[in-house]
Amino acid sequence: MPQEDNLSGSNGTGSDPSVFFLMGIPGLEALHPWISIPFCSMFTVALLGNCTLLYAIKTEPSLHQPMFYFLAMLAIIDLGLSTTTVPKILSIFWFNSREISFNACLVQMFFIHSFSIMESAVLLAMAFDRYVAICNPLRYATILTNSVIAKIGLAALARAVLLVVPLPFILRRLPYCGSHVISHCYCEHMAVVKLACANTRVNNVYGIMVVLFIAGLDLMFISLSYVNILRAVLSVASKKEQLKAFGTCGSHLCAILVFYSPVVLSSTIHRFGRHVAPHVHILLANFYLLFPPMMNPIVYGVKTKQIRDRVLLLFQGKSF
Repeated sequence: MPQEDNLSGSNGTGSDPSVFFLMGIPGLEALHPWISIPFCSMFTVALLGNCTLLYAIKTEPSLHQPMFYFLAMLAIIDLGLSTTTVPKILSIFWFNSREISFNACLVQMFFIHSFSIMESAVLLAMAFDRYVAICNPLRYATILTNSVIAKIGLAALARAVLLVVPLPFILRRLPYCGSHVISHCYCEHMAVVKLACANTRVNNVYGIMVVLFIAGLDLMFISLSYVNILRAVLSVASKKEQLKAFGTCGSHLCAILVFYSPVVLSSTIHRFGRHVAPHVHILLANFYLLFPPMMNPIVYGVKTKQIRDRVLLLFQGKSF
C-alpha cells in the first residue's frame, strides 16, 4: 500500500529511534472506521461501568467489606488499562494518527503490562478472600483487616512494577536499524522486540519467564483456593447453604474466566495457529484489553444485590 511505503520511508534508521508507527490492524485498514464502533462502545461501557462501580462502593456503607475493596482495586486497574490503550487505538482508527514516540511507546508498554499483572494479583487476592469467607468465616474480619487489604494492594503494585521495569531498559539497549512500523494497535513488548536488528534472546526469555511466573503461580493458587472452597462447601449438609456459598463465588469465577480465557486463547493461537491471519492475533490482543474492563462491572452489577440496588437508586436520582 502507498501509505505503508510512506511510513517505511519516513521511519528512519538507527539504534535510538525517536518515532515508531502503529499500523492498527494490518490487512483491515479499510475497515478501521467500522471496527472503531465496537471498540468505542466497549470503551464507553468500561468507563461508565467502572466509575459507577467505584461510586457505588464508596457511597454504600454495606459495601465497605474486603471483597468490595478488592473489587474497587479491580475497577481502578481496568480504568487504567482502558485509558492507557484505547484513546490511541481510536485515534488510529478515526484520524490515522499512527505516530508514537519511542519513549511514549515504552511508557504505554510499561502501563499495559503492569496493569495486566496487577489485575491477575487482585483476582488471586479475591480468591483468597472467598477462601477465608467460606472456609474460615469466624476469623474473616480478623484476617482481612483494612491494613491487610492495603498491604495486599501495595504488594500487587510492587510486584507488577518490579517485573515490568526491566522491559523498557532491555528494549532501549537494542538497535532498531530496520523498519519502525509496529504491526499492532499499541506498544506491546514482543511487537517492539520484533523490530530489533540484534539478538533478542534476553527479551524473549525474560518475557516468557514473566508470563509463566504470573499466569502459572496465580492460577495455581487460585485453583488451590477453589479446591479448598469446593471441599468445604460439599461438606455442608444443606443444599440451600451449598448454593448460597457457591453463589458468593459466582461473580469472581466469571471475572477469572473473562480475564484468563482471552489470554489462553491468544497464546494457543499464537503458538499453534501458524496459518491464522495476523489480524486475528491483533483483534484477540485488543479483545483481551477491552473485554475484562467492560465485563467486570456488568458481572458484579448483575450478580451482587447490594451493588445492583445502589446503582438503581443512583440512576433513579435517590440516595440513602
